[in-house]
Amino acid sequence: MDERMRFVSACLENELSMTELCRQFGISRETGYKWLRRYETLGPEGLTERPRSPGTHPNATADSVLDALREIRAERPTYGPKKLLFLFRQRYPKVQAPAPSTVGAFLKREGLVVPRRRVRRVVGQHGTLSEPEQSNAGWATDFKGQFRLGDRKYCYPLTLQDSFSRFMLRCQALAQPTFELVRPVYEAAFREFGLPDAMRSDNGPPFASATFSGLTRLSAWWLTLGIRLERIRPGCPQENGRLERFHRTLKQETALPPRRSLRAQQRAFTAFTTEYNEHRPHEALGQKTPASVYTASGRSFPSKLPEPQYAGHWDLRRVDTNGQLMFGGYRLNISKALIGQRIALEEIADERWKLHFFKLTLGVFDKPTGMVTAPGYCRSCKRG
Repeated sequence: MDERMRFVSACLENELSMTELCRQFGISRETGYKWLRRYETLGPEGLTERPRSPGTHPNATADSVLDALREIRAERPTYGPKKLLFLFRQRYPKVQAPAPSTVGAFLKREGLVVPRRRVRRVVGQHGTLSEPEQSNAGWATDFKGQFRLGDRKYCYPLTLQDSFSRFMLRCQALAQPTFELVRPVYEAAFREFGLPDAMRSDNGPPFASATFSGLTRLSAWWLTLGIRLERIRPGCPQENGRLERFHRTLKQETALPPRRSLRAQQRAFTAFTTEYNEHRPHEALGQKTPASVYTASGRSFPSKLPEPQYAGHWDLRRVDTNGQLMFGGYRLNISKALIGQRIALEEIADERWKLHFFKLTLGVFDKPTGMVTAPGYCRSCKRG
């Protein structure tokens, strides 16, 4: 602004030609005349920077079209861009409809849509997904999508399957997917069939959490029993495809329509599980039944939970009631799922330690920064 004022003042003094003045100020003659005309018309305000965006656009959507879309949206407040355009074309067949992306931008600009809540992703997989070659090498567990019963209460079906034989170990109707309700189901299965080598689940509760370790009270309990954790990738249910296929059959056979109460729904689950295990041939098993292929595990459920065995030179700390532990003058946030558990710290470099819980590496503690990060996290690029 000051530079333009000096240029205009020099022009008004008429001591130098326009060409010489423009050369001294490093601008073109066209720009020089433009600033002079603006000053003569608007005064000093004419020298301020003006917006470069055009006032109008030849491809802009007509106001009448936007008004029509606004009216339809008021009638159908839950409709998205594609459904709104369907109604718009029905009512105004001779008017060119805008693109769905244009309608979406219009709805967002008008504040007619609620932005999606950002979902906090959990830490990736624990271990690689194995292919079981015998019974109990791997079990798969999940919640089939909840549904309402005849009494309007929700049912959360918890399923547990041996991945090798497809034998259904449990199919339990629960009122809530909480740790207090699911642990007795797994404990009963462990007492009846023994322990598996690995447990495969998705990344949702109660199987996983959004902490850096990804542990919950349930998955931490599995680790204390010597069960390896296998987590499928977020958004990849096909990695637990055998159980997903069972869920589809389960819904067709027992939940269309749903039973009147949770107890009645459990009777339907139990009857179907018996039919599925003992009488229904399975193509992947050569038309054998899952019960004819499955054998119980040789690892029995312990009467007392074992203590973790760590290398003698590792530092041991116990997680306090806040889910934290003290080490090197720092209070490290670990996980409330591990309250009361012993954690081992293995020095892997100068002022860097790995944190272990049983056979799982929880993360890496970096003393200079005082941070605990997930395994594989890169400090230089700030990502895993």
